[in-house]
Parts: sequence; structure tokens; C-alpha cells
Amino acid sequence: MRLAVAAALAALSLASPAFAQTPTPRQPTISVMGTGEAELKPDFATIVVMVETEGDAVPKVVAANKKSSDEAIARIEALGVKKDDVRTQNFQVFETPIRTDKNGNEIKVPKFTAQHRLRIKLTNLDEVGRIAGEILSGSNMLFQSVSFGLERQEQGGDAARRAAVKDARRQAELYADAAGVSLGKLLEIGAGSAQPYTMEATIPMGRAMAAKTAPEAPIVPPATLRYSANIQMVWEIAERP
Repeated sequence: MRLAVAAALAALSLASPAFAQTPTPRQPTISVMGTGEAELKPDFATIVVMVETEGDAVPKVVAANKKSSDEAIARIEALGVKKDDVRTQNFQVFETPIRTDKNGNEIKVPKFTAQHRLRIKLTNLDEVGRIAGEILSGSNMLFQSVSFGLERQEQGGDAARRAAVKDARRQAELYADAAGVSLGKLLEIGAGSAQPYTMEATIPMGRAMAAKTAPEAPIVPPATLRYSANIQMVWEIAERP
């Protein structure tokens, strides 16, 4: 019996340190979500136009589209646009959808349609309205849209991220001061995001009719492009000295 009691006491004495340990208190923290914005001046514009042709056989409609596209590109280059700044955005051939008149009767149409979208890059923003007007006055191009951007898109996102970090620290310092404590070391920077500015204008003109004069399209480039970002940051809370 004495041996059994001694063994039990020995086992308890070995186990007691583990039971005596207390959990380490969790370090108090301040967690905030910072948001930031940045505005930068755009340095290029993109105009998208479409050349569309129809025909009763795929080879014929593709050949017709190439001829019309070559004429459109030549006209664009004649406006002062560099050859390297005109690129294909998309090309597709599909069966022409059924069309009906106002009475619901089906209209006979060519069997196939070819669409060639061209992307025109302009670095002189003062020329956007004039060139868009010239395109609208033509008969073989459909004006699709115009947008503005930065050559180095990351500049806008990075500037917005810096503003978001600054905003997060401002909030954390405000909360700490209101609570009568101080900010300790930075513990965590969570996954953030940055949203690029997107601005696109469309002019639903349909197929433009040829005109003797080409009025300038009413397109006013934005003074700045706005970028936004957010970031999650966590600081340790420290006692005030």
C-alpha cells in the first residue's frame, strides 16, 4: 500500500508543473482598415472602332472585311496616327442574326458577318475629339468607345497604396490616443487591394454616314485619373510612457 501511495504522489508531483502553467496573456492589438486614393494625369487615350462586313460565304466576307479594314487603317494613319499605334483588338466571323421589320416579318440578310475591332492609341489627348469626329464621319468604321489611362498603371496603384497605409496609421494613432495608450510595433500587414481607374465613353451612332466636313466629337479628356486602395494593418498596444 505504501508503495502504491508513493508512486501516486510521485506521478502527481511530475504532472503538477504542467497543471501549474497559466496561458500567456494575449497581447492587445489595434486592427484597422486603411483606404487611400491618388489622382494622376492621363497620358494616353484609346479609341476602339469596328469594321463590319456581311456576305453569303465565309471566304467572301473575310476578304471583304480585310479590304474594308485596310482602307480604314489607311484613313486612320492619314489622320496622323502612327502605324504601330493601330492594332487588332478582336476579329470574329459568325452567322448573321435574324432581323425583323416593325411588323415582325423576317428580313433577308447576308448569311455571315465579320467584325474587326481596331484599337487606336493616342498620346496627344488634344487630338482625341478631332480624330473621333473624323472616324464618325466615315462610312466604313463604327465608333465603339474611348478610354484614358497611364502608360505605367502601377504608378496610380502604388500612390493609392501609400495613401492607404498612411490612413491606417492615422486611424490607429487616433484610436490609441482616445483610449489612453500608445502604438507599439507593427505586427501585421494584411492583404490589400488597389482598383485602377476606368473611364470609358461610348457614342452609339450606328454606322456613320459620310460627310463633307467632320465635326469634332464632344470628348473632353479627364484632368486626372483616380485610383483607390485599401490595406489591413495591426499594431501592438503599448502603455503610455
